[in-house]
Amino acid sequence: MSALLTAQDLSFAYDSRQVLKGASLAVEAGEFVGLIGANGSGKTTLLCALLGLLKASGEARLCGDLLWTLDRQEIARRATMVYQDTRVDFAFTSRDIVAMGRTPYLGRFKPEGAADKKAIARAMRETGTTELAERPITKLSGGERQRVHLARALAQETRVILLDEPTANLDLAHQFEALELVRRFTRAGGAALAAIHDLTLASRFCDRLLLLSGGEIVAAGAPVEVITESNLEKHFELRARVKRDDETGAMIVHPLAANSPSAS
Repeated sequence: MSALLTAQDLSFAYDSRQVLKGASLAVEAGEFVGLIGANGSGKTTLLCALLGLLKASGEARLCGDLLWTLDRQEIARRATMVYQDTRVDFAFTSRDIVAMGRTPYLGRFKPEGAADKKAIARAMRETGTTELAERPITKLSGGERQRVHLARALAQETRVILLDEPTANLDLAHQFEALELVRRFTRAGGAALAAIHDLTLASRFCDRLLLLSGGEIVAAGAPVEVITESNLEKHFELRARVKRDDETGAMIVHPLAANSPSAS
């Protein structure tokens, strides 16, 4: 396998506050990597830095090339991102939103071709959003919007997908389906890095996990190696019991008590 997404010593600060501290990682073709950590640990900042949306120090590579040498259109042909906040202020139809995934190939005024229409239809079919095609995005529920934006990412046909809480606003069935879609994408040769709040889902679907704490990657490895009682207590301020499910292999977290000052 070859790494489609790499970072070496990425750091970033908002004013004088250091948010990302020397993060290094590699996501291989065929790999689904989960990014976990408490709120404010730097997950979203890291995802944005990996796409060049924030000017971080250090080095990032996308499909082998230095990120800084690629223009925005070329980056968009190689990688896409699904954001946690999927609100849209204008009443585009759902299909309009999905079709935006083809912009890196079409430019602003070029009409859709047969390949574009096929990619859009396939992405909407796979995400169960075909029936939402003509509905305004502003009239959809949060979960429906999330699936439409996932469809947009799939229609973009990149080799790398970054996701910031892709299961936000989704019910249990659609959470499972969304992560299964991402896993199928990686099994077909793509690479995915996703910030995931639900540790059990992260351990169920991801090949490896990266644990961020205070802007640093403090643990990396298989879910069983990263989701441990000691890591939860130290980096999530949570006392918990962790057990491995015999059928799925997922790590099940049973919270006992919060260690944060606000819990006392």
